[in-house]
Amino acid sequence: MALCAASEGHPFSDLIDTLKSEKCEDKKFFNPLKLNDPRYGQLPLSIRILLEAAIRKCDGFYVRKEDVQSILDWRQQQSSTEIAFSPARVLLQDFTGIPAMVDLAAMRDAVAKHGVDPKLVNPTCPTDLIVDHSLQIDFSKCAIQNAPNPGGGEGHSTPVKSPSAKAPQSRGSQCGSQGQRGCSKGACNDPPPASGRAAAAVQIENTPLLCPFHLKPVSEPETALKNLEMELIRNKERLQFFKWCSKAFKNVNVVPPDIGAVHQVNLEYLSQVVQERDGFVFPDSVVGTDSHTTMINGLGILGWGVGGIESEAVMLGQPVSLTLPQVVGCKLVGSINTLTTSIDIVLGITKHLRQAGIAGRFVEFFGPGVSQLSAPDRTTIANMCPEYNATVSFFPVDDVTLKHFKQTNFSEEKLELLEAYLKAVKLFRSYQDPSEDPQYSEVIEINLSSIIPHVSGPKRPQDRVAVSNMKTDFLSCLNEKVGFKGFHIPVEKQETLMPFLHEGREYKLAHGSVVIAAVISCTNNCNPSVMLAAGLLAKKAVKAGLAVKPYIRTSLAPGSGMVTHYLSASGVLPYLSQLGFEVIGYGCATCVGNTAPLPEAVVGAIKQGDLVACGVLSGNRHFEGRLCDCVRANYLASPPLVVAYAIAGTVDIDFETEPLGVDSEGKEVYLRDVWPTREEVQHTEGHTVISSMFKEVRQRMEKGNKLWNNLEAPESELFPWDPKSTYIRCPSFFNKLTKEPSPPQSIENAHALLFLGDMVTTDHISPAGSIARVSPAAKYLISKRLTPREFNSYGARRGNDAVMTRGTFASIKLQNRFIGKTGPKTLHIPSGQTLDVYDAAERYQREGVPLIILAGKKYGSGSSRDWAAKGPYLLGVRAVIAESFEKMHKNHLVGMGIAPLQFLPGDTAESLELCGKEKFSVAIPEDLSPRQELTVKTSTGKSFRVTALFESEMDVVFYRHGGILRFVARNMVQQWC
Repeated sequence: MALCAASEGHPFSDLIDTLKSEKCEDKKFFNPLKLNDPRYGQLPLSIRILLEAAIRKCDGFYVRKEDVQSILDWRQQQSSTEIAFSPARVLLQDFTGIPAMVDLAAMRDAVAKHGVDPKLVNPTCPTDLIVDHSLQIDFSKCAIQNAPNPGGGEGHSTPVKSPSAKAPQSRGSQCGSQGQRGCSKGACNDPPPASGRAAAAVQIENTPLLCPFHLKPVSEPETALKNLEMELIRNKERLQFFKWCSKAFKNVNVVPPDIGAVHQVNLEYLSQVVQERDGFVFPDSVVGTDSHTTMINGLGILGWGVGGIESEAVMLGQPVSLTLPQVVGCKLVGSINTLTTSIDIVLGITKHLRQAGIAGRFVEFFGPGVSQLSAPDRTTIANMCPEYNATVSFFPVDDVTLKHFKQTNFSEEKLELLEAYLKAVKLFRSYQDPSEDPQYSEVIEINLSSIIPHVSGPKRPQDRVAVSNMKTDFLSCLNEKVGFKGFHIPVEKQETLMPFLHEGREYKLAHGSVVIAAVISCTNNCNPSVMLAAGLLAKKAVKAGLAVKPYIRTSLAPGSGMVTHYLSASGVLPYLSQLGFEVIGYGCATCVGNTAPLPEAVVGAIKQGDLVACGVLSGNRHFEGRLCDCVRANYLASPPLVVAYAIAGTVDIDFETEPLGVDSEGKEVYLRDVWPTREEVQHTEGHTVISSMFKEVRQRMEKGNKLWNNLEAPESELFPWDPKSTYIRCPSFFNKLTKEPSPPQSIENAHALLFLGDMVTTDHISPAGSIARVSPAAKYLISKRLTPREFNSYGARRGNDAVMTRGTFASIKLQNRFIGKTGPKTLHIPSGQTLDVYDAAERYQREGVPLIILAGKKYGSGSSRDWAAKGPYLLGVRAVIAESFEKMHKNHLVGMGIAPLQFLPGDTAESLELCGKEKFSVAIPEDLSPRQELTVKTSTGKSFRVTALFESEMDVVFYRHGGILRFVARNMVQQWC
């Protein structure tokens, strides 16, 4: 149906209102406030969005007036009532999106055979497909790198050559200066850094020596272009298909490769907050084929991850079915500690919520503490939603969010519309006003002042240490016996000081002295505030006259060029460089052991004194000896703390009571004196990072890239399937599609294809990894003249049903009771032969034998996977009889026309003494109804009852039609024939 039927017969036409605003006078919307129901103002704002969609989409079939009343009565109906929700749009990434688009292309073929114009087959719900999962790093960014371990370490696909000469130990050399080796670039006019702390030059095999300012990675555009070229070559068939989709289908927007990751593009470009369609304004909402779709909740947009079949259903106009959820109110109070970073806050809140046990529920944040969180903070917290097992982590829009939108791609008119609408329907929040607080199922209070900075170490990432307790903890590590935390240094040797000379000056090392400090942004790119905090701290420290001792190996290795861009644009990069944190390249560095050698005098002092020297880095790997074999204690810390510990020169320090150093006037400077405030960081982020990111994404979206723009794709209305393709193939879901569905067919004399136990996951049912060389899928690919090295993975071949069907139940970890050991095998019962599951199913189909599956508890648990339902359907499975089902997978089975049948409470295959080798018959009545009990009879004369887990009349309709896809195709044929 259309967005709404306006005033012509819509059940809630009396709620239609017009925005009272200077530029929005002609904008219509459904106003729930006109219900004059006091319960509306008590609803969580996330539930208000569900209510608005139910009102707007009320059609008497998918959504009934009783559903609207159920949502209004949320306090009593939560956790017990099923509702239908129609999101505003669908988000797909390419791996999960390709099966959906292949199905749409196949549906065009099916309706065309019935004389229907294939151009009528389009998603009715706007769909964005982001091609972001195909890229592989074939070309390394680092053309020159001082890599002690040849082979490049983790993250490098291009081997890095080992150095043939050690780097000079002097860190004060300048290009072309007297007494130093000259730069191969000739007379270099680049100015030296103010502090004279230039990175050591490195000579690699025949590569001439370069000065620090010429030690640059291969130009990023060139490297990116080469990788993009390889991506297009490797995935040409898939990309040509996607480009055909972008031209052939209405309501489909394909974001080509090289634009960005799916969730970043969603945040930066696709999100609208308020949608405007068919003359009506309504809240933006989204379902996506990725669990981290919840990241969008941080901007006040309701969204979560769904399975592939559910996303296809939404694309085709079907709502998502969900149980009216409980909503946990997470009240944030207190003031954020001045030294606490955004990453500390995110991890602290995640820890609290994980311990609260909130699986499957909505979380909605409120309380005065929310106003202290920036929009990127909120999206990062929402991104962690799967980590604490909630469905949604929702932050309603407030003034902070509006300020964020002003720095994005929103026009003034859009911002005015957004604010006017949200306030008109009470979806805008003032977190400082407790009178606006809704009622929640439960309230969890988190005091932000209780979240304090931590580091991890000295040997394992899970060993967290509060920064305020660092001095005490390190001293205890010296005392403890050798182990995960201990070094067992005798008490009489714990005060050892070892003098050494470096560049003509004497320094002293002690236990806890920092000799390596590395700022690595590979784990911090999603929230640039911590990188900016490091830069702002460096700026204040330099201006205060502080410095880093020249023997400490410092480095800055951003995870992407974008980091260098915003550090430079914000003006902090020169200060980081002055403290020794120069950009050394883009990729894995210190955390994989690619640290430049320590000065020999430093190594000698450490060994002579048997000192526990320290490294501090902002990466994710720091096991003992990993950074350097003579550095025993290593700590993971946020980027600003890395800079702070480098300035302090030791981890044996209490930042609260001991100074970092003294300024030019001899005055002590403490960490609190140079630590940037959250307001400073957020201001800098808003004016450099956010605005530039949105501008860049917008330009790249509008411009595209040359390779994608030049990629040829068919112009036809029907996709010209290539029978030779092993990536894209027309599936058989629509074979023998009739204009009218047949009455429900009882299952007669079915054999059990598999007899499974508890916790059979979607990975067991439809593996996503590599294709085993002896599997049915491998045999198929070999028949297509592919070699094993060309097999790729099941995930990459989701657009080919021949591969995916052969890969169904192909997991080597599948535990089938017919076989008695793990493996993708089963018993062909009539013959007694042990066969691959696919081969057995194919043989049953040739014999005309229907199939069922017997299983235990939580069948279909794990990650959502559409082929875990599509594969069994194509194998000929008519029903799954299990003790219980994972809800999403159960919905997928219904969506493919497979009956999910549940043993009655107390019954199991064992208690019923089923051996699995019986024949099974299930009588399915023509007047099938939701959750009806059915009788299963076996060839041994035994019978038992099961519950058909159809939750609604809509489920029954889908089952009668043989699944959602056939239901939609039939409706189209009936409508236009």
